[in-house]
Amino acid sequence: MKEKSELRPSLRSAALRLDAAEQAAASAHARSLLRRQPVWSAARAVLFYAPIAGEIDLTPLIQEALAAGRAVALPGFVPAAGVYAAFAVSDLARDCAPGKFGIREPRPSCAPIALNRLDLALVPGLGFDPFGQRLGRGAGFYDRLLAGVDGTKCGVAFDAQIVARLPAETHDIRMNVILTPTRWLAVSQSVPAQP
Repeated sequence: MKEKSELRPSLRSAALRLDAAEQAAASAHARSLLRRQPVWSAARAVLFYAPIAGEIDLTPLIQEALAAGRAVALPGFVPAAGVYAAFAVSDLARDCAPGKFGIREPRPSCAPIALNRLDLALVPGLGFDPFGQRLGRGAGFYDRLLAGVDGTKCGVAFDAQIVARLPAETHDIRMNVILTPTRWLAVSQSVPAQP
């Protein structure tokens, strides 16, 4: 979709405008805000993501979740199927290695976790809107992964990556909530027609 392709560079640069100290501070604020949410407290199985440059870093919460007895998963690529699935991790250094796109992924020895078992999926994106629409990197991997998740889908981004409206396609999976360093945004359930 042309509109999505045109939006990606500006939203990517919005996140990258923050220097390392600003990104670290914003990530700490986002983690603090997430800790105060009932959905975080209640979640028994959480899908995290391995952050890359320009993404909020929620990694410190992985150890907290494990210490609380929660199941923790990361997306891992399944070459035979050409899709991502969720795999359990208990030690990032031992259980993970660079994957398909150079992003940290669970090693093949990690056990899969059924997507419908996840209570909370933390989802990065280049942009989000108040209606739960997400703009990803364009390959559709997260949409296919999230299609099997029954739990809360939480988009995670810097404040500058929240826009008034994103273009949407029928296969796009909507978020239930959006987390930024300053906001916990419950999305509007009614989506107006595309302009």
